[in-house]
Amino acid sequence: MPLPTEMRAECAGMSWRTFLATYSPSGGPIRFGRWSATPRGAGISEFKATLGIGDAIAQTTATACGPVSALTTMLYDAGFQMEILSFHQLHIAADRIATVLLCEHDGHRHWAIGFGADTTESSIEAMISGANLLHR
Repeated sequence: MPLPTEMRAECAGMSWRTFLATYSPSGGPIRFGRWSATPRGAGISEFKATLGIGDAIAQTTATACGPVSALTTMLYDAGFQMEILSFHQLHIAADRIATVLLCEHDGHRHWAIGFGADTTESSIEAMISGANLLHR
């Protein structure tokens, strides 16, 4: 798949297994559960999510103009701060989207990737990957 130019050299020659372990780890301190959005008018929605943090399960809510903004707030409130420096979405199949993020926290930067059936699902997966990579 066509990756962002800045990422290509970093992952050149990696096997698919190494690529996934490096940019989309299956484990980490935060897990993602359910997600819902309720429109509140004027382009604002109320988002609710279930997050697994360590051994605990947390229900969290954020009011925002989109899912990325809402999840950023939810992660911040849970102690998993990160800034998204670069955001790319790629159609990799008829029903699959990849979201590639360059994330930063406390001077550390890491590329993260997530996959989903739509742009929201892939964005959420990429953000959870980024949070886990930056907050190991």
